[in-house]
Amino acid sequence: MVETIQWTDAGVVMIDQTRLPRVEEFVTCTTYEEMAHAIKTMVIRGAPAIGVAAAMGVALGVLKADPAKLDAEFEVICSTLAATRPTAVNLFWAIDRMKKLYASLQGQPIEALREAMVKEAKLVYLEDIAINEAIGAHGAPLVPDGKTVLTHCNAGALATAGFGTALGVIRAAVNAGKNIDVFADETRPFLQGARLTVWELQQDNIPVKLITDNMAGHFLKSGRIGCVVVGADRIARNGDVANKVGTYGVAVLAKENGVPFYVAAPISTLDLTLDHGDQIPIEQRPSTEVTEVFGVPVAPENTQVENPAFDVTPNRYVTGIITEKGVARPPYEESLPRLAQE
Repeated sequence: MVETIQWTDAGVVMIDQTRLPRVEEFVTCTTYEEMAHAIKTMVIRGAPAIGVAAAMGVALGVLKADPAKLDAEFEVICSTLAATRPTAVNLFWAIDRMKKLYASLQGQPIEALREAMVKEAKLVYLEDIAINEAIGAHGAPLVPDGKTVLTHCNAGALATAGFGTALGVIRAAVNAGKNIDVFADETRPFLQGARLTVWELQQDNIPVKLITDNMAGHFLKSGRIGCVVVGADRIARNGDVANKVGTYGVAVLAKENGVPFYVAAPISTLDLTLDHGDQIPIEQRPSTEVTEVFGVPVAPENTQVENPAFDVTPNRYVTGIITEKGVARPPYEESLPRLAQE
């Protein structure tokens, strides 16, 4: 299983997900500014992985900050990282966690403070892997044996510190002895499914086939698909789910064809401050992601573009939300807060 991100003596090392699958290249961030750039440009991506990266970015910033100006610089560090991507709530969850720790360390010697911040960032990383494995354990029984699982985007080890959320469920089902294979939507326009999910499953020798996004309905109607499992970037209190754009369409098609649609995500992806999905901010990505493919123009010059990175799937299409604490079922207004408090 690929190492998405690691804290090392040289800096935070991560695989460059913009270069996969053709080039396996690693990027080392030694400052919080470099980490912010890596998050914004999707060198690292996926809500849980962004959370880990943000925690490590804060720790990097504290290590390099002037002790005499630390309080002021800490605010800049956190605000810079928070401004990178607006939809994935794990980013803000991780920054808030580091802020709380920093506040609790006031009056401590600078070296003790720095050591504690680094230790916390490493703990966020380790906890994420354990959380993903727990998600997999809760989700594996939901995967029908002898069927195909459809997934959208990349919610695997690459989107987390390791093991994955949606792909963690698939990995756990395979480890449990289930005879399954995977269909991966290509996930236009950034092609995370084609570039990352297929590559990642190939590394683990899990049978996978790539399909274009507009083939999902064809296969959901065929009876071949046993369930859909996707990740999430933010989940509102009522169970509305923000995930990579295209997820909503897959969910509607799944319900039309009687195929269970599951969302796999850690508790840190819940945003219980939001009543419903219309309140989730949707990131707008650069138009070149749509008008170009790997730098090659495919649309006429001066083409106007809308490029939302996410859409929101209403809760009525979600069969269950798989977390590290168990599976939430409708009504989500009751089940999600209950799981979050356990």
